Amino acid sequence: MLGEKMGSMTAKSVNKVLPTEGTLPKFEVTAEGTGTLAGVQVQMMSTYHAEMRADGSMYGELPNSGLVMTSDGVATFRATGSGAMTEDGGSKFRGACYFETTAPSLMSLNGKALIYEWDVDASGSATWNLWHWA
Repeated sequence: MLGEKMGSMTAKSVNKVLPTEGTLPKFEVTAEGTGTLAGVQVQMMSTYHAEMRADGSMYGELPNSGLVMTSDGVATFRATGSGAMTEDGGSKFRGACYFETTAPSLMSLNGKALIYEWDVDASGSATWNLWHWA
């Protein structure tokens, strides 16, 4: 069940084509941005990879290579998601992520599964919205 909205961020996303394993493209994506998470202002940085499947859909993984910084500490996160390229040349992913932190302001994220929407337009402007999956 969709629970409380836990965060919203905007970011700049940059794609890099990686060597393929077969004939379908694979990408590395870096993102940096700001917003709120668990009610506090944060800065976010991440690097994930996404690969196209035969049906044109995409699968992405962020294997604990995400970082959120606040005034009282940091959190790391991992995520997986499914998505697709959009008609305007961007992409969209939907998935789940998990945070780990000792920062007092973000402690409420520990042990929770968050679901997300990650939307990127053709210019690389991204929005990331997160909800607690209750």
